[in-house]
Amino acid sequence: MNNNVIGIGHVAYTTGQMDAMLHFYCEILGFENSFALHDEAGKPWIQYIRVAGCQFIELFYAKEGFDPKEGTYAHLCIQVADVMVMSEHLKAAGIDVYWGPVQGLDHNWQCWAKDPDGNPIEFMQIDLKSPQAKAAGLSS
Repeated sequence: MNNNVIGIGHVAYTTGQMDAMLHFYCEILGFENSFALHDEAGKPWIQYIRVAGCQFIELFYAKEGFDPKEGTYAHLCIQVADVMVMSEHLKAAGIDVYWGPVQGLDHNWQCWAKDPDGNPIEFMQIDLKSPQAKAAGLSS
């Protein structure tokens, strides 16, 4: 295992039935509805459900034209100790890092690549100012 990899940070899905998804994951499975992010226009964008520690399920609000029959999987996030090191490692291996490293709206650092089947993978370095760190008790 790459010693820069900490674990899975989150798995992300898009949903057209947010209330039912929150009920399932929080009320039935007992996970914690930790926080939400809004887009630049102030509209609801993502609900974060904490599974354990700093592991989350991201639920994106569906946009107009969303068809769940086409799939709801959005991406896998792998938490890393240093996103810059991971980005350079991927590039050195001939992997296209098509976005980042950049700091996201949640303050975490991220870069993006795809696996051989074209599935998007976010590589994320947790910032102690992020809501994920606060929800996991990593910062005050």
